[in-house]
Amino acid sequence: VQLQASGGGLVQPGGSLRLSCVASERTFSFSSMGWFRQAPGKDREFVAALNWRGDTTNYADSVKGRFTISRDNAKNTVYLQMNSLKPEDTAVYYCAASRRISNRDFVYDYWGQGTLVTVSS
Repeated sequence: VQLQASGGGLVQPGGSLRLSCVASERTFSFSSMGWFRQAPGKDREFVAALNWRGDTTNYADSVKGRFTISRDNAKNTVYLQMNSLKPEDTAVYYCAASRRISNRDFVYDYWGQGTLVTVSS
């Protein structure tokens, strides 16, 4: 499975962005999906995850109430809607696919190339 993430960019604090991740195969429909991020000089961290049905989600405490993960299995796409962005959200964001929902990166088998989000005035 190949994953292609997009939607990153420069946004002011308080602004919004929507990231997209398109999968190359229809087996995406049966995969749990996650978003992770890595800020400069820091370890990669979990952001959000969604099961294959789209009815179970998990969020990092730092993004709860601001970020929303969703998916469209007909389009083989998972989204991350990011609102009320803060400078500390600045990072490269990666999407990943797994057979089960998890906040642990080692559970994920496939990774996208990452898209840079910069939150700055």
